[in-house]
Amino acid sequence: MPEPPVALGQVLRSGPRRFLLSAWPLRCWALMVSGAVVGYVALTVLAVLVGLGLLLSPLGIGLVLLTAAVSGAVPLGALERRRLRLVEREPVPDPHASLSGAGPLAWLRTRLRERATWRELGYAALLGLVFAPAGFGVAVLLAFSGILVATPVIVWALAPEPVMLVPGRALSGPLEGLAGTAAGLLGLAVAAYAAALLSGAQTGVARMLLGPREEDARVLELTRSRVRLVDAFEAERRRIERDLHDGAQQQLVALSMTLGLAERELRGVPGTAGAAELVARGRSEAKQALAQLRELVRGIHPQVLSDHGLAAAVAEVALRHPVPVTVDLDRVPRLPGPVEATAYFTVTEALANAAKHSGASRVEVGGRVAGGTLKITVTDDGRGGADPAAGAGLAGLADRLAVLRGRLVVSSPVGGPTVLRVEVPCSG
Repeated sequence: MPEPPVALGQVLRSGPRRFLLSAWPLRCWALMVSGAVVGYVALTVLAVLVGLGLLLSPLGIGLVLLTAAVSGAVPLGALERRRLRLVEREPVPDPHASLSGAGPLAWLRTRLRERATWRELGYAALLGLVFAPAGFGVAVLLAFSGILVATPVIVWALAPEPVMLVPGRALSGPLEGLAGTAAGLLGLAVAAYAAALLSGAQTGVARMLLGPREEDARVLELTRSRVRLVDAFEAERRRIERDLHDGAQQQLVALSMTLGLAERELRGVPGTAGAAELVARGRSEAKQALAQLRELVRGIHPQVLSDHGLAAAVAEVALRHPVPVTVDLDRVPRLPGPVEATAYFTVTEALANAAKHSGASRVEVGGRVAGGTLKITVTDDGRGGADPAAGAGLAGLADRLAVLRGRLVVSSPVGGPTVLRVEVPCSG
């Protein structure tokens, strides 16, 4: 069917002739009849899952069935938004947040927290209890009207068998069946208007329950703002790293070489021993500044993190750490850049805190990806007693993780051990 040039309401107000002779009745009938099939199937599946879920909830499997009943409303909502295009020029937008790259468990957790999922569940119940019976009624009226329209053909095909429109009175021939045709055409017109009115009502309910609301838009905009913030931080970090590497670092190298040449020249001139010593000291300090600058650049974003990933970058930090560190991140694959950077700096800060404050003799770092979430644990055998509320260190880590919707859990009883659990969604 071609795309309707105007809205359904406009065609209904334009008069019966324009409406009945257009493709709109066919569109409305298709929506209502297909809705009867989809609605009854959805109602049956929903009733079975909810019934069995409540019955088997003491065994644990019931919770799985109830979760399936709720999450099943999401694909049903997507199907209904597509079906509504039969009578709607403007598609109903998807109210859900994008979860590209998220695993099944992360997808399920997010969808169960979204209000749109529960509105879709309510729409599924309305579809099965209200719109499906209405669609079935339209289908029955449509079928009966179609039979009446074909009355002359039926009389001719079944002759000499009697055909009765009114009980006890057989039609004498096809011409007498034209009265049935007239009644059938009237029934088709009634079915067309009934389907149009029901389609309009269903469309209004669907836009209210299946489309985004203002609070959904705010959540989506917050997510987009968070992503823009992460991208801005990453761009600024790369700019600072580039400026330090190509600007200040190169100037310090040139300064060190110049001071070296000056020192060589002064060594051969009598009476300049003191000046040569000062130049040598300046050259040494320039070398120290260069080493510190290189360490700073490496700390901003180590090249090994970009080239080889989180496991290699943390292993490199562990080699330079004053406390022995065991790293088990081999099961962590390459992840989006912001996720790897956030996890890396969180782990390095945790290792720095362990070296400065814990008095630990060893530290263990382990991690894996499960359910679309990177989970890392940093454990030390120090004295414990770390309090996130006592300083900005742990609170800063939590804030960094919150930018990517991650979280930090700290367990640090007095006497140790201290365990930091880091969770970062891999969808970033």
